[in-house]
Amino acid sequence: MANAVSGMAVHDECKLKFVELKAKRNYRFIIFKIEDQEVVVERLGNPDETYEEFTESLPANECRYAVYDFDFITDENCQKSKIFFIAWSPDTSKVRSKMVYASSKDRFKRELDGIQVELQATDPSEMSLDIIKGRAL
Repeated sequence: MANAVSGMAVHDECKLKFVELKAKRNYRFIIFKIEDQEVVVERLGNPDETYEEFTESLPANECRYAVYDFDFITDENCQKSKIFFIAWSPDTSKVRSKMVYASSKDRFKRELDGIQVELQATDPSEMSLDIIKGRAL
């Protein structure tokens, strides 16, 4: 079962796993890929995986969507978390792939209710931990 998204389907598992990340915090991150005109879950990150392990899970030459649950301490010393949606579109990926991911992104993001920050990155420096921290605060 999948919902059609302008020629692009979204597999039910995408939403189910996102809800688990948001509500139960079962995962630190989820990486999604587009496969045969459908967005599917490629990898689930365990709660104890680091941000570095997350970024290393993204392929160097292929686009992906990802969701990351970022824990941080505010200036007032409060423990908080924010859910990031990351559109990973490396410069080295194929033009067609970039177009497919770009054109489906907003609609896919709408399927995931509870995203707080969106980030687009074309190379790892654009999604460094410092940038994530800066966007979270």
